Amino acid sequence: MNALELLYNLRTILEVRQDIDREDRELIMELSPLYLQRLEDATQQGIQQGIQQGIEQGVERNQRLMVESMLQVKFGAVDEELVQIIEPLIQLEPLEITQLIMQLNREELLARFGQSSRES
Repeated sequence: MNALELLYNLRTILEVRQDIDREDRELIMELSPLYLQRLEDATQQGIQQGIQQGIEQGVERNQRLMVESMLQVKFGAVDEELVQIIEPLIQLEPLEITQLIMQLNREELLARFGQSSRES
């Protein structure tokens, strides 16, 4: 249980009790804004993490599409053997990917990147 859940549980328990004295009422009044602020902070953090994850997935998808397109332009079609080397290729820098695809023939690419995908 994290601190936010504990704070919420304490606040709920204090609110439900019928025999609340003045000090407990004041505590509830102090905890409510604190709880709401923590909840808002946690929500914003979750949103930011989601946005960052979405950006990273989008970048990876675009890199994958770029590599696949380059392989298709160079070799006419992307068969199963070429699909297997896409993952190792996208781990490289974009300039290096471009240079390798442009400079190496199909057999050289498969020999160079086919091994790493078979070992994994």
